[in-house]
Amino acid sequence: MNDSEFTSQRERMVRWQIERRGILTPRVLAAFRRVPRHGFVRREDWPYAYEDRPLLIGLGQTISQPSTVALMSDLLRLQGGESVLEIGPGSGYHDAILAGLAGLVHT
Repeated sequence: MNDSEFTSQRERMVRWQIERRGILTPRVLAAFRRVPRHGFVRREDWPYAYEDRPLLIGLGQTISQPSTVALMSDLLRLQGGESVLEIGPGSGYHDAILAGLAGLVHT
């Protein structure tokens, strides 16, 4: 897969999995459009990276499905200057999303 295909899949993910569930906060949507989820999963899972499902990341752990991460991020109502503490960052995907929404993220 190339960057253009990943960008297209990411846009589809935002429209079909996030916006359709009523998450419409522009800053949250922009963060999901920026962060490449495939970079946080195993290469063999790249074809599934933008599906709305958890994926294994090793040691019995998973990366959460995008709609769950979007809901958690939206409910925080971050304005941009906050400090956020993420406990149990797993793959780091949610932290990357939060980095675009908060002033500082600690994991």
